[in-house]
Amino acid sequence: METITGAELAAQALIDRQIPYVFSLSGGHITPVYQHLEKSDVKIFDTRHEQSALFMAEAWGKLTRTCGVAMVTAGPGFTNALTGVASAKFSNTPLVLIAGCVGLDNKEKLDLQDMPQEAVIRPMVKKTFVCQKGERINEYVDLAFRTALSGRPGPVYLEFPIDVLNAPVNKEAVRYTRTEVAANPADPDKARALIEMMLKAKNPVVIAGTGAWQSNAEEELKTFIESTGMPLFTSLSGRGVLSDNHPFCFEGAIAIRPGGGFAAYIETDLVIVLGTRISLYYLFGDIFNPAAKIAQVDISPEEIGRNRTVDLPVVSDLKGFLKACNEIVWQKDVSKELKDRFAPWIEKLTTAHKDGKALSENDWTSDNIPIHPLRLAKEIDKFMNRESDIVVADGGDTTTWMGMTRTVGTPGRYLDYGIFGSLAVGLPYANAAKLLYPDSRVCLVTGDGSVGFNFMEFETAIRKNLPIIVVICNDLGWGMIRHSQEIRMGHAIEDGTYIGKVDYHKMVEAIGGKGFFVEDPKDIKPALKEAFESKKVCCVNVMTDPTTVSPASTMLANIGAYKA
Repeated sequence: METITGAELAAQALIDRQIPYVFSLSGGHITPVYQHLEKSDVKIFDTRHEQSALFMAEAWGKLTRTCGVAMVTAGPGFTNALTGVASAKFSNTPLVLIAGCVGLDNKEKLDLQDMPQEAVIRPMVKKTFVCQKGERINEYVDLAFRTALSGRPGPVYLEFPIDVLNAPVNKEAVRYTRTEVAANPADPDKARALIEMMLKAKNPVVIAGTGAWQSNAEEELKTFIESTGMPLFTSLSGRGVLSDNHPFCFEGAIAIRPGGGFAAYIETDLVIVLGTRISLYYLFGDIFNPAAKIAQVDISPEEIGRNRTVDLPVVSDLKGFLKACNEIVWQKDVSKELKDRFAPWIEKLTTAHKDGKALSENDWTSDNIPIHPLRLAKEIDKFMNRESDIVVADGGDTTTWMGMTRTVGTPGRYLDYGIFGSLAVGLPYANAAKLLYPDSRVCLVTGDGSVGFNFMEFETAIRKNLPIIVVICNDLGWGMIRHSQEIRMGHAIEDGTYIGKVDYHKMVEAIGGKGFFVEDPKDIKPALKEAFESKKVCCVNVMTDPTTVSPASTMLANIGAYKA
């Protein structure tokens, strides 16, 4: 009888899937899998913290629209991974987390790092799989990837007890399965119903989100917008699915972004929500005109109707649905009618968009010292190419300033933490982006608070030769919380909101990178130029005005549970 170990089966399943990287931090309970991945085509990318491994896997999934893969050891390795799993769940990112655990024979014996891992993570993922028989390992790997990618993408948990990995298995008993799942077909009746709603509307608004990116619907969306003449706003991973520079695209959908969004939402009579959720970003639906009709297209039926009654619910893959809509517009020959109908609305929003941006122009061009954070965001936006470069944002207020500013010309080139709002994604996201796109410039802009969570991933970037540029928006502490406390309570609680001046740039220099210290706004561009020309991992420590309050801080004050 010819045998093979469970660990070799697990490793071979990943090799057969041509997984390029497994993001991981080593441990005893996963060493058997490491042993069979060593020198294979699947590269183990080791981070300094399991949380970083998960964030890197999430970023990989976001950028590639394939499964990111992370692998962690039992107990504390597993618990360290949970925040990244939750982030992937909120961002609808396909991800497979593989974890080792205590052997079946040693459960409840107080063995090293024993804990009920599957029970802990079950509410946080699409599904959990615990493989207890070595001959079914390949089958379980197939289940995990298929589940992560099918329907609405998301994280899946796959657990292997150490004795299952180490046990010999009869090769003839091994089960092999491999299935690819097709997307939901589009309903032509729903497509016709949407076109009829559009023919009755005067002020429609289209919001395209992550679903537009993950379903590869860029071309179909572009055709849909251009053939109907409707205004488009984009959100989350959908940023850039139609360039911000397109005449019908009015940039980011979040209402606090300078531009025409607020005017569009309060005057619209038809909101078409494509592959995104009606969330805090839209004040849970309250920002839209109460009289507006709502059409929502989502691959997940339970998502449709959250926070707002939906007049036309459509359960469909977005790419297929938009294709069906485009065919109907062509067949009915209504393209010109729709574009003529919506032309005054486009003209009105174009004016509102310019007027809305003008309100922030003084801050974007401010010469104040300390530096206005919007000036820093604008300098980064102007310096980084909007088509090929990658910008990552991390931090509370810092992500807000960058989200208010960054112009996105290509999808998959702007990353932030999205609706889950987890700080610490920045360095792992930037490292993953540079790993995927080694020839593209990658700039992370992060807060001085958020950069501390996974600071040693600077060392990972240096060790792995990933020359990212990290700009720290240094406002001396936890600015968003500080300002929300000031608004709500009249003062900030210094313990917990104030960090003080820290020479982060010198810390990066000490481990082999290059550092810059910037206090004057005119020095931002030269520092960025020198940093990228150095071809090194760089930290640009920029002192920004600690008194500047972002719109997000104001919103947090209004929803925070502070004592009156």
